Amino acid sequence: MVHQYQLNGYNIVLDTCSGSVHAVDEVAYDIIAMYQDKTEEEILAVILEKYKDREDVTEEEVRLCISDVGALKEQGKLFTPDTYAPLADTFKERSGDVIKALCLHVAHTCNLNCSYCFASQGKYHGERALMSFEVGKRALDFLIENSGTRRNLEVDFFGGEPLMNWEVVKQLVEYARSVEKQHNKNFRFTLTTNGMLIDDDVIEFANKEMSNVVLSLDGRKEVHDRLRVDYAGNGSWERIVPKFQKMVQAREGKNYYMRGTFTHANPDFTKDIEKMLELGFTELSMEPVVCPADDPAALTQEDLPIVLKEYERLAEMMLAKEKEGKGFTFYHYMLDLKEGPCIYKRISGCGSGTEYMAITPWGDLYPCHQFVGEEKYKLGDIWNGVSNKTAQAEFRGCNAYTRKECADCWAKLYCSGGCAANAYHATGTVQGIYEYGCELFRKRMECAVMIQVAQSLEE
Repeated sequence: MVHQYQLNGYNIVLDTCSGSVHAVDEVAYDIIAMYQDKTEEEILAVILEKYKDREDVTEEEVRLCISDVGALKEQGKLFTPDTYAPLADTFKERSGDVIKALCLHVAHTCNLNCSYCFASQGKYHGERALMSFEVGKRALDFLIENSGTRRNLEVDFFGGEPLMNWEVVKQLVEYARSVEKQHNKNFRFTLTTNGMLIDDDVIEFANKEMSNVVLSLDGRKEVHDRLRVDYAGNGSWERIVPKFQKMVQAREGKNYYMRGTFTHANPDFTKDIEKMLELGFTELSMEPVVCPADDPAALTQEDLPIVLKEYERLAEMMLAKEKEGKGFTFYHYMLDLKEGPCIYKRISGCGSGTEYMAITPWGDLYPCHQFVGEEKYKLGDIWNGVSNKTAQAEFRGCNAYTRKECADCWAKLYCSGGCAANAYHATGTVQGIYEYGCELFRKRMECAVMIQVAQSLEE
């Protein structure tokens, strides 16, 4: 499948099944668009008529260009057939029941009262609770027992707000370190926090033990404080920004992400990116809100063209900052066009419910953090393992080829069929699609590819 688009002055052609990316002139761009449907003589006539005022567009040059396009096709770099469909249902079966990552919900409670919180202020539609060390220890043992020969294991300390159970977090890390060598495992820990309880102890321990920290900041003070408030209704921006700055400085500006959420209140989110940069943060992520359509924070159809333009503006901003020697990272634009994700990942997706699971303070298993509290998708528990095989089979069947809406989408091998949680909340089934999210994803991919094209042409 071929996808063509023009952005920031570049004519870009993606051959999605081979992974080839071509930056071409306008004549080649037009020829590629016609190549599969017209004869050489028909293409020649169209091009010569369209570019009749250009002396450099001659019959000889056009025929040579048509020949070059044909050569790329023969080399498997253009119009490559999609041969992956037969593999889609087999990859996850081959991996068996190996689990490689857990999201540990150490705290089903929070010290903020963010109105757009998909986790119902940390309660996940249930009771407030803190995970005990015993449950957390069993969760880590469960991961080891079910990880097969995989050595590197990922654990995210999540909430609610995990720092509200900080001592247990430290105990669990200590336990994992004490047993990883005997099992030939290597734990990589991530901490996701709103920052309210960050202190010197948190910074020191996180810098020693956390491979990554995810810090929640929505950008501009007025945007952040609009929704990220405490239970008295007070904004949190002024309390957390200095703590974030201190933590990032202590991590030498590495191995963290400043994660923001944009909503209907700030579809112009590049202004929030600019504020984060002004504050000294350079590892950034800005996510569209996940909430019901009738929520005041929900993005609307009227917001869509604004957001799409903002993604383009962000890409241009990143290129400009790079030239100034002030480059920064945006999570959704991290795209490796030379190596990239393996074909297993391209087809199978994130692995929620199979390779990756979330664990509640009580030890219940769910496909991921966004399904916690959805009882139909409770998979089992850490003592008895997965018992809800029917639900797990739904997730095992999620891939880029099981959703009929994805069949003709050029981006399916970049998104791997999309987020099951977004699909479920938008359509009521994990096999559906969240079309609004698809629109955003496709634009992000176009922008990410354009950035790499621009950078490669400047080398």
